[in-house]
Amino acid sequence: MKKQLASSLAIAFSTLAVWSCNQSDPAPKGDYVRGVFVVNEGNFSQNNGAISYFARESNTATADIFAAANGTALKGGVQDYTAAEEQGIILVDNMSAGQDKVQFVQRYTFKDEGTIGAPDIENPREVVIVGRKAYVSCWGSNADYQYTTGYIAVIDLTTKKVTKKIDIAKGPEDLVYNAGKLFVGTTTFTNGNILTVINTNTDQVAQSIPMEGVVTPIGIDANGKLWISAGIKAQRLNPESLAVEATLAIGSDAAKVPGSFTMSSDLKTIYFVLTTFDANFNASGQTYKFGIADSQVDVSKPFINRYFTGLTIDPSQGLLYAAVTPSLTQSGYAVRYRGDGNVVDSIKVGVGPTGFFFQ
Repeated sequence: MKKQLASSLAIAFSTLAVWSCNQSDPAPKGDYVRGVFVVNEGNFSQNNGAISYFARESNTATADIFAAANGTALKGGVQDYTAAEEQGIILVDNMSAGQDKVQFVQRYTFKDEGTIGAPDIENPREVVIVGRKAYVSCWGSNADYQYTTGYIAVIDLTTKKVTKKIDIAKGPEDLVYNAGKLFVGTTTFTNGNILTVINTNTDQVAQSIPMEGVVTPIGIDANGKLWISAGIKAQRLNPESLAVEATLAIGSDAAKVPGSFTMSSDLKTIYFVLTTFDANFNASGQTYKFGIADSQVDVSKPFINRYFTGLTIDPSQGLLYAAVTPSLTQSGYAVRYRGDGNVVDSIKVGVGPTGFFFQ
């Protein structure tokens, strides 16, 4: 009898615990709980950027989920999207001065949750979330196209206000966060060869390090090392001392610009696009890869003989997602590749796709 009673009590407590857990931690609700978000920059002169969405098991996307959820478009070019907890953050760059913004959305429904506009946000480029703060790289007003008014906007995600602007000259662009440090690169449109390190505890510039060319932080590898590109070189740095531990040449032609870097899900392989521009600034190129233990980057044979406007690895499936922009007057595509470079499928998305976010 005692054993039966103990067993019954154990089952009751177990059931109560499961019920309590389910009650306190309900599954998120909305149309966009699990899937792939595509950042479509759009045609800048038409302000028609958007976020597209599709489930991983689908090959059909909803072209503009913000418009679907709110009945109005974002009204600008979309530069980036990320999310944490219940919040999503979209960076919108409007062709008209003073109309740029950070757009907040509910992460799973994409309902409008407010904006931050000019003068706090001008020409936003990339966003990283660290705890309850978001860091947004901005070119500033940049009316003379000299990229001298750049800064990192620090946003309190609870109040949705910019609490600080950290001055960064030469057009701050790509961001990588690691262990209390935000590594900031510069746009390829300048000769900005400075890697800036921001202490995210104090929100102050800790170091400004001259490098060999325009700097793009790539990510932290499986060994905890920081990778950057500097001009036509890939470099491995110690993230603490910032000493350069290895330098790999990316070809020898300075007219071919490496970009769209992304790391494999195991953080041991780096993919990138090598781009060439013709006299009319039309882009072409191929996609390459190298391992973090390699002594050189082989650009004699592309991994995929195709040019893309963006690359990202899905960390849950390991597939390579590549953005294809046929033109800025028609829909683009998200093309999925296996690790051997073979195509899985392609999905029509919005105009000018450049990046992806997975949840």
